[in-house]
Amino acid sequence: MREMVRLEFAHQIATITLDSQPNRNALSAQLVSELGTAVSEAESADVRAIVLTHAGPAFCSGGDLKERAEGDIPDSRPLIDVMIRLMDTDRPTIAAVDGAVRAGGVGLMAACDLVVVASQVTFALTEVRIGVAPAIISVPLLRRVSPARLAGPYLTGEAFSAEQALSMGLVTHVSDDVRATVAALCAGIVAGAPRAVSATKRLLREVPSLDRATAFDQMQHLSESMFRGPDAAEGMLAFREKRSPIWPA
Repeated sequence: MREMVRLEFAHQIATITLDSQPNRNALSAQLVSELGTAVSEAESADVRAIVLTHAGPAFCSGGDLKERAEGDIPDSRPLIDVMIRLMDTDRPTIAAVDGAVRAGGVGLMAACDLVVVASQVTFALTEVRIGVAPAIISVPLLRRVSPARLAGPYLTGEAFSAEQALSMGLVTHVSDDVRATVAALCAGIVAGAPRAVSATKRLLREVPSLDRATAFDQMQHLSESMFRGPDAAEGMLAFREKRSPIWPA
């Protein structure tokens, strides 16, 4: 059976490539299973970021409708687990998108911390047009985008552009050179202290759900503990000495 997901390591970055081009990288049971394995291997490796990208003209066309039409309704839990791990892993995750994204593919993309898309990319949440709702993917989507901004795409299935996706907060970068933009983002991540980057990812996820007093208390503790730590000592010394820091293990 042909592999549908590839995993490569280079320069402290893990790159996961969806490569099931005959069905536009649809979320078949095989692809989702291989994607879960690739994420596990990336998390186990000594890497600083995980990039999720694709081969072919589409990032992901959503669920594998042929598979489902044949009566084989796969368990959704493996896809949920992949999305959770992309959101919760300590390493920053980056979606590198150079082709169309539809339905469940939008949710997979939205589970990443940073989303870089080519300027010509289009998106559509087409679930209502086949008689279902964008249920599972609403979890990552509604953490990025307000319900009011998603109402049109959700209720009509209408396509929208990269610039519209940027304005609503679904994507973080629109680029004419996705590869170069992703490389620059990865270089920025690698330049930071690993523990500081991980802590920053966690606070981006956790602070919005805290009440103000609790948020200030927890962030005061985090700030003071990190300023007393070895990374801050090295970072400030390197700043004074006008050199790149060498982060402690």
